[in-house]
Amino acid sequence: MIQTTSRLKKIIALSTTFCFAFALKVHAALPNPLGSINSPEDLIANVIQTILGLTGSVALFMFVYGGIMWLTSAGNQDRVSRGRQILVWATIGLVVIFSSYAILKEIFDTLQ
Repeated sequence: MIQTTSRLKKIIALSTTFCFAFALKVHAALPNPLGSINSPEDLIANVIQTILGLTGSVALFMFVYGGIMWLTSAGNQDRVSRGRQILVWATIGLVVIFSSYAILKEIFDTLQ
C-alpha cells in the first residue's frame, strides 16, 4: 500500500513537471491574449468595458423579450403589463449602464 502511494506520487510529480514544461514551451509561441495592455489600469479599463458591453447585450435581449411578450399577449392584461414592466426595467438598466460608463470614462480620463 505504501509502495503504491509512493509510486503514484512519483507519477503525479513527473506528469505535473511535464505539463509545466510543455505549457512553458507552448506559451512562448502564443501571442498575448490581452493585446497591448501594459499597465494594471489598462487591464481594469478593459475588464470594465467588457462587463459593460455584456450588460448592454443583456439589456438588448430583455428589450426583445419584453417586446415579444407584449406582442404575443393576445389581449391578456397580465402579459401586457409584464411585457411593459420588462421594457421599463430594461430602459432603466440601459440608463444605469450608460451612466456608469460615462462616470468610469471620466474617472479614467482624469487619472491619466
